[in-house]
Amino acid sequence: MTSMVRKQIYISDHQDLLVKRLARMRGTSEAEVIRQALEREISGRVDQVFAPDADALRGLIEAALSRRDLGETGAPCHWRREDAYEERLGRYGRQSGSAPGPDQSMETA
Repeated sequence: MTSMVRKQIYISDHQDLLVKRLARMRGTSEAEVIRQALEREISGRVDQVFAPDADALRGLIEAALSRRDLGETGAPCHWRREDAYEERLGRYGRQSGSAPGPDQSMETA
């Protein structure tokens, strides 16, 4: 086994959370996660940090392929903010015009 030197470092709470999460995901110690990160930084290697998730990749591919069925017109999408408001108000059962618009105050609605 290689000789080890003890180092104490300060890391942020967020970094601590990430190190703990990586160690748990990899089934290794937090110290090993830090050693591997340090080795990658020093050596300039770009190793794969996370093991590939085949299910996630399959899901992404399926989602992309399902979008292909929607077709592509090549035309830009044009929309008006007012139409989006109308659609949202209709979705939640309110009548059009029952909520104040961007140029209307609560008192005049």
